[in-house]
Amino acid sequence: MHKSASGSTLGPGGLDLTQAFFKPITNAAPPSTTKQHTKISVIGVGNVGMAIAQTILTQDLTDELVLVDTNADKLRGEMLDLQHAAAFLPRTKIHASTDSSVTAGSDLCIVTAGARQIAGESRLNLLQRNLSLFRAIIPPLVRHSPDTTLLIVSNPVDILTYVAWKLSGFPSNRVIGSGTNLDSSRFRFLIADHLDVNAQDVQAYIVGEHGDSSVALWSSISVGGVPVLSFLDKQQIPYEKETLENIHKSVVDSAYEVIRLKGYTSWAIGYSVANLARSILRDQRKIHPVSVLAKGFYGIDGEVLLSLPAQLGRGGILGVTNVHLNLEETQRLVDSAKTILEVQTQLGI
Repeated sequence: MHKSASGSTLGPGGLDLTQAFFKPITNAAPPSTTKQHTKISVIGVGNVGMAIAQTILTQDLTDELVLVDTNADKLRGEMLDLQHAAAFLPRTKIHASTDSSVTAGSDLCIVTAGARQIAGESRLNLLQRNLSLFRAIIPPLVRHSPDTTLLIVSNPVDILTYVAWKLSGFPSNRVIGSGTNLDSSRFRFLIADHLDVNAQDVQAYIVGEHGDSSVALWSSISVGGVPVLSFLDKQQIPYEKETLENIHKSVVDSAYEVIRLKGYTSWAIGYSVANLARSILRDQRKIHPVSVLAKGFYGIDGEVLLSLPAQLGRGGILGVTNVHLNLEETQRLVDSAKTILEVQTQLGI
């Protein structure tokens, strides 16, 4: 399937309507050669990919949006469905193709494609199938957009971000996993709900694996600039560690609950990834917990990618925030890294 997009020609003669509709003004200079055009490509048009695409469009984050998938009919249907909303959205050119060459010149490539787990299939076998899939996806993206930043959303995101990094040959700052950005949003929501405040006033991070071995950084949580646990200690307000653990467990289990209820997750990850795209492409230099190369941080050995609070901007990962972890949190983070490495070493990449 070739790429498809709206054009400025009509009729069998290919009349250029632009020339007929508009007359140039006198003494006009040619357009600036400075690149101001932004292009985002989304690889995979499943529920997650389309939620991301839709959120990117409504938030006016790009001038050009490209959709890529192997299912030509669904791909064209999704493209047309978005194009038909043009009157209600900021002007964005939308293309779709099964050929990755359509992604050429992308500023950001968001990969959501991944193999679905078959009943009874081992996690390692699923990873091996995703490795084969990424071998077909990542090199062409790199070839067509050598200066792009890769944002990996496919699960298991930490290991597949590592795979993408190795296959791309990119420096580590230009390969990012969506990581625990969404987990941290769920965490902030639950804390805000307990305290009856706005989630935007809660500073809280989930780090480590995007999965069961993730780590809640209770020691650094603050609300409105007030460190929560130290405040409770100073005010001699008792709290139970079990309550904290239950909140973290709710974060870990929340995705499973959504999947049980509606069959998949989509909207929250759509907003989460669009939030990351905004920080990267608009050089916002915001802090997000995303999958980064963690070697050398907090005593972690080996080339493992997991979530740490990182500053994001036009150059991708600009740096990792020096967040203080207590001894228990540090040990849990190291254990989380070991969990990822144990699986990663079996891939042979």
